[in-house]
Amino acid sequence: MSARPDVVTGAFSYTGRAIAERLLEGGRRVRTLTRRPEPADPLAASVEARPLQFADFPALRASLEGADVLYSTYWVRFEHGTTTYERAIANTRTLLRAASEAGVRRVVHIGVTNACDDSPLPYFRGKAVLEQALRESGLSHAIVRPTLVFGKEDILVNNIAWVLRRFPFFLMPGRGDYLVQPVSVRDTAALAVAAGAQDGDVELDAAGPEVLSFLELVQLTRRAVRGRARIVHVRPERALALAALVGRARGDVLLTREELEGLRRSLLVSDTPPTGTDRFSDWVRRNADTLGRSYVSELDRNFRPYAPL
Repeated sequence: MSARPDVVTGAFSYTGRAIAERLLEGGRRVRTLTRRPEPADPLAASVEARPLQFADFPALRASLEGADVLYSTYWVRFEHGTTTYERAIANTRTLLRAASEAGVRRVVHIGVTNACDDSPLPYFRGKAVLEQALRESGLSHAIVRPTLVFGKEDILVNNIAWVLRRFPFFLMPGRGDYLVQPVSVRDTAALAVAAGAQDGDVELDAAGPEVLSFLELVQLTRRAVRGRARIVHVRPERALALAALVGRARGDVLLTREELEGLRRSLLVSDTPPTGTDRFSDWVRRNADTLGRSYVSELDRNFRPYAPL
């Protein structure tokens, strides 16, 4: 077991969980900063938990003291209530300052492919701002940029499968010929942990071996889960309108306009060679029995149980 712990934000959640599991498999000590202590979680007995908060800076700094690597997965999928991208940017800057003052050796930041500081999409623009903040922090760092992440506890692909199982049709925005390059959460975690073990500054994409059109991704999922929905091509506005209706019926946000625009611009594709090995087409077949059996709510998972950070 390593002497200095690694700190992972959100080890009881999705990408953070995969990173924590990978670190533990390698004999590392793991501390997590989390908004939701989970005593019954399988990882709880192996991970030291501290609160993820940004209001008390001395406490945040103390939670990072003695750490070797900070794996920062904190971000927001979309703005909701008082949770905004600007607030998430400010919070991450606070986290980086605390890491620097606490003497953390290295930071691994989980970004997104094709982040750009002049992007019209705030998700991608905000990720680019944070990349630059990390470069300017003076901290040894790695930036890992996933494409479309799939795996256990995934929300997007699960809810696509849920629609395909339960509705007579699936509204495909436009032709569906825009591209995605799915990467498994397992491959993403392996790349992040490998980057954490290095010393020099590193920037790399986490991208799987398959490049698919969004239509192909939906067709693969429908075939795997034996969905009954017919795929109907419609104008993007109609697809968004139905997504909004389903979201309201579930008390959730199924898909945002900005997310659809990011898909239609093929932003979840890397321009570098694949770094992951897990194939989405294999994974979706292996997990067909459970995928989409129930709806997974973004708001229930990441917003409602907590006060805004």
